[in-house]
Amino acid sequence: MFDITPEIEKVLKYTDLVLLDIKHIDPDKCKELVGFSNEKELAFAQYLNKKNIPVWIRQVLVPGITDAEEDLIKLKKFLQTLNNVKKVEILPYHSLGKYKWESIGAQYELEDIPYATVEDVKRAKNILEIE
Repeated sequence: MFDITPEIEKVLKYTDLVLLDIKHIDPDKCKELVGFSNEKELAFAQYLNKKNIPVWIRQVLVPGITDAEEDLIKLKKFLQTLNNVKKVEILPYHSLGKYKWESIGAQYELEDIPYATVEDVKRAKNILEIE
């Protein structure tokens, strides 16, 4: 499922911190959101934990997609299995990168999604029990 190549191992020997985005904690919802499951990123998080490499976990809070209470609780439970997490960042969704999709002629799939508000982020942080 997840292979660490010699090249990755070499880079990680010199790595002080990894910024790891978890697109969605649920594998099926992740696949629906980005086109593939989260198995590799979660396995990588566990590998980093085993190697005691510090990590910041980041998740974009997308209203109606990544903000369900049950998913945030699932994320919290996963993070509690890791001893190397130094910070968890909840990044509010915005569409500033929409122009990149348009520039390549691709449809921007999140067109009708509202931006995450300060209140949305605060709620997620409360559920995750961070900051």
